[in-house]
Amino acid sequence: MKVATFNVNGIRARLDSVSDLMQLEEPDVLCLQEIKCENDLFPYDLFSGYYCYVHGQKAYNGVAICSRAEGVSAHIMEEVESRTMGTVIGDILFVNVYAPHGDLRGTSKFFQKIQWYKSFSKRMEELLKKYPKTLIVGDFNVALEDKDVWDPILLKDTVGTLPEEREALKALLEVGFIDAFRALYPEKVQFTWWDYKQGRIWKNQGMRIDYVFCSEPLLASISNVYVVEEIRKRRDPKPSDHAPVVCVL
Repeated sequence: MKVATFNVNGIRARLDSVSDLMQLEEPDVLCLQEIKCENDLFPYDLFSGYYCYVHGQKAYNGVAICSRAEGVSAHIMEEVESRTMGTVIGDILFVNVYAPHGDLRGTSKFFQKIQWYKSFSKRMEELLKKYPKTLIVGDFNVALEDKDVWDPILLKDTVGTLPEEREALKALLEVGFIDAFRALYPEKVQFTWWDYKQGRIWKNQGMRIDYVFCSEPLLASISNVYVVEEIRKRRDPKPSDHAPVVCVL
């Protein structure tokens, strides 16, 4: 089984990128973040042969899970913004996440992000008791370690590298999850997001903020986790600032 996760930064603006990803990787489960549209405006026709579960929001946020196999919806958490959704497919709970971006330390958005992580971690600890096989994927807007950013000195204490953010993400792992990419490739430097400015993608000046987190019973089933950089490197039309991440189960 192939599971792909992709922050599209607006699904209706990235139809070509999503189509290319589907042709290249043929994912069995595709988790999309930041779709930026309400449910009725989601491009269902693009996903022929898939069951699509959508939790949209006008102009902002929004997540969707598209699966070849029919799933059963699982409630993740109460929220004002459309940031999480869950679907049980077979015996696995798939959780799709678009975490808050946050802001500099001390701002309201900074505190919102930290609080969101606390609530999400607590909820996942509860769900793990019911669904021992759980896969969490998505855009977490935190680079977990210094090797997950292109210049840890330049980016120190900026959004995505703040110690409080990293501790909040580590707290999620501590309830029973494993960073699947890092478990397979302990020292590999690989990014999933590159700023549009200054040709960052071509200089590989990015951050790893998109993840596949698995529960312990699933780890042995994961044979690979990799980034599809060519989707990010699309020149025309303008691509998302993220690249898709694919997990092979």
